Parts: sequence; C-alpha cells; structure tokens
Amino acid sequence: MKKNPLVNFPGNIIIRLMVGLVFLSEGIQKFLFPDADGTGRFAKIGIPHPEFFGPFVGATEIVCAMLLLIGLFARWASGPLLIVILTAIYTTKLPMLASKGFWAAAHEGRADFCILMGLVFLMIYGAGKYSLDQQAHL
Repeated sequence: MKKNPLVNFPGNIIIRLMVGLVFLSEGIQKFLFPDADGTGRFAKIGIPHPEFFGPFVGATEIVCAMLLLIGLFARWASGPLLIVILTAIYTTKLPMLASKGFWAAAHEGRADFCILMGLVFLMIYGAGKYSLDQQAHL
C-alpha cells in the first residue's frame, strides 16, 4: 500500500489553524451574542428549537475547533463541523441564491466554501505532521 505524502506534510497545520480559529471564534460568539449569532439567529433563519440548537452548535464548534487546533481526532472533529457548515450554506446561502442570484450568493458564501474545502481536506488527509494525532503514531 502506497503511503499518502500529505499525512506528514507540515502544511496541514495551516488548514487546521484556518478552520479551527474560524469555528472557535464563531462558537464563542454564539454565547457572547446569542441574539445576533446564536439562539436569535437560529430562530430568524428557521432552525427548529433554537433555544437548544444555538448553544449546542456553539459548544460543538468550540470543542471540535479545539480538537482541530491541537490536532487530536482531527478527522472525527471535522464531521460535526461539516454538518454545521453545510447547514449554514443550506439555510443562508441557498435562499440567497434563489432570491439574489449566483453572484451575490457566491460573494457571500466565499468564506463558507473555503471552510467547507478545508474540512474536506482534513477529513481526507488528517491533522498532519505537527499534531497530537501524528504523535500518537510515532
């Protein structure tokens, strides 16, 4: 079996930092500003039971982001965050696509797309060389 060269590529840390720091910030903001970014926002965009899912998603983002940042269980931590970002795209960018067209949705969704691609990368290639996941295999 051929070994994947990106498993030991030190650049994976850049993807982990990008994705992890964005989700850590967003998760914290769901608690700091619940009306704008947590429960209130979830109610506004039609998420059921926003009083539960606002804090739940915030906590999920924080925990999974921390795991990505330290590189522990990175592939597993990417899964819940994929659900979060796909839900965000579905509930915010697809309605914008329908109402304002492709270019407006593409502009507003550029960060979501980058995070989505970063998560897909981490699920495929893992945390990389400078991670607790990699240290466990040494």
